[in-house]
Amino acid sequence: MKIGILGATGAVGQKFIRLLQNHPWFEIAALGASERSAGKKYKDAANWVEDVELPAYVADMTVNPCDPKAMEHVDFVFSGLDSSVATEIEGAFARAGIPVISNAKNYRQDPTVPLLVPEVNPDHIELIKTQTFTDDGSGWIVTNPNCVAVPLSLALKPIYDAFGIEAMIVTTMQAISGAGYPGVPSLDILGNVVPYISGEEDKIAPETQKLLGKLTDSGIETPDYPVQATCTRVPTLNGHMAAVTVKLTNKPASIEAVREAVQGFNNPIADLDLPFAPKQVIKLHDEERFPQPRLHADHENGMQLHMGRLREAEVFDISFVCMAHNTIRGAAGGAILNAELLVKKGYLQ
Repeated sequence: MKIGILGATGAVGQKFIRLLQNHPWFEIAALGASERSAGKKYKDAANWVEDVELPAYVADMTVNPCDPKAMEHVDFVFSGLDSSVATEIEGAFARAGIPVISNAKNYRQDPTVPLLVPEVNPDHIELIKTQTFTDDGSGWIVTNPNCVAVPLSLALKPIYDAFGIEAMIVTTMQAISGAGYPGVPSLDILGNVVPYISGEEDKIAPETQKLLGKLTDSGIETPDYPVQATCTRVPTLNGHMAAVTVKLTNKPASIEAVREAVQGFNNPIADLDLPFAPKQVIKLHDEERFPQPRLHADHENGMQLHMGRLREAEVFDISFVCMAHNTIRGAAGGAILNAELLVKKGYLQ
């Protein structure tokens, strides 16, 4: 399939380019960026920050404006657009009959748009049928969640299914790559922790609850539990970690019952043979020092969820930490996995 990348010169767009090299199903056929980049060779328009060489065929591609008329030859687009422009541009592509798989936040809470993590809520893709961008249903939007909501929802899914959730406290330790490029000033982050990330805390409850919600005839029925979230920026490069304490609706007999629920997670896409799907979705570590971003973020090509320190809590019922690669599992790689699921389910063909 021929794909386009919107926001191709940015950090997320560059990650898409890197991850899509030699993909067995998808071929980069168009690159879209701002008007100041349009018309230039990609190598002249982008400040390439990935730690691999820019692919030669991409380097010589001419950047298009983010206009569906300029990219009408693609089968669908991945969007790494900034939220300041994503609503208008993504909507224009969908109305032109070009499906959009987005990393932006703009459509995540639209009741007709799937917010998707394939191992958590693959059935939510049915929402696509309720979208009205085109009369024939050819244009639509699917989003992937915030880079913290991804690992959090993966960790919570087996726990929520087995025991329910009444309340949650979460404190995140988010890597500097999550701030994009040029990111956080060095004097703010070196040897330091910044205890606030603008706009992050408000995403955690609604996004994880939509992901854990049940698809009904009238839309997504979301759980309603209070969440106290604190999002911090720490001087790690890749891998967002969260320390989570949960009050359960149905108290388990023991912490071993929770462990069994996590380890026995039934992956709903295990038999689909999706190229970007990790063989083991959740890795539950026994070693108390694990997981660690530097040691584990790249496991399973950056697509694995790591959990550890699962224990009974003095406040609420259970506590754990979870971690995943934020720019792969939590951004471009997650969007690619979404596209693969949509191919298998016949929404992209």
